[in-house]
Amino acid sequence: MIELGNYNTLEILRDTSVGLFLGDEEGNDVLLPNKYVPEIYEIGDKLTVFCYLDFDERPVVTSLTPYIFRNTFKLLKVVEVNNIGAFLDWGLEKHLLVPFREQRERMQEGQWYVVYCYLDEKSFRLVASNKLDKFLDNEELTIEVNEEVDLIVTRQNDLGWDVIINNKHKGLVYSDQVFKKVAVGDVIKGYIKHIRPDNKIDVNLKPIGYESIEPAANVIYARLQKEGGYLNLHDKSSPDEITAKLQMSKKVFKKSIGTLYKDRKITIKPDGIYLL
Repeated sequence: MIELGNYNTLEILRDTSVGLFLGDEEGNDVLLPNKYVPEIYEIGDKLTVFCYLDFDERPVVTSLTPYIFRNTFKLLKVVEVNNIGAFLDWGLEKHLLVPFREQRERMQEGQWYVVYCYLDEKSFRLVASNKLDKFLDNEELTIEVNEEVDLIVTRQNDLGWDVIINNKHKGLVYSDQVFKKVAVGDVIKGYIKHIRPDNKIDVNLKPIGYESIEPAANVIYARLQKEGGYLNLHDKSSPDEITAKLQMSKKVFKKSIGTLYKDRKITIKPDGIYLL
């Protein structure tokens, strides 16, 4: 079966005036238009191509790489809004539609949104949705506490930042756990901090517990070397000051300088820390 919205590896069946027809093992075929035909090929060769619907709603394939695939999330830009919905640039000639019913808020031309691409079962078209929660499942979790996970930042709220975990689950990074610049659409690593009884998930952006100390200690040590062996930070420094200079919490900072002190790499004085 040739799958819309994904890459398919297909065999070149025949050459025509409009392009190559490619087929799968089940007898299905689809057109690769002339503009995407490779310079050198032979009948029987296999090509890996992306399948979508053209302007006439016919399945075609392309050698172009789209920005988003079926059943995945991505930050995309709105390039047009009309009476049907919003249209996104996803790297192909025909833009990707977000119907009004699938917009969490009315989308604006020129703005960027995290969306989910899926196959609409009624129209058999690839469309996108900005109503992300309905495509996330926290009923059956596939993650564990302390596990490293892949995150997509989706939006900011009063508590912190909503994130998509491993393309499957919804999680939250609290504001006091954010020690670097974060923006909607960022793809970053995270660590599962806590799973609540209702399956709500708290996420950290740094490893939990001691695992975060060694990398943080290395950051402090490297910064000391860069600054000539002295940093005007100490255990009385404010959390905001530490975060601004080192992108870590005061708790991690204190544990890290304790580790460096035990390893005889630094000395701690009232005005700051010094390399030994």
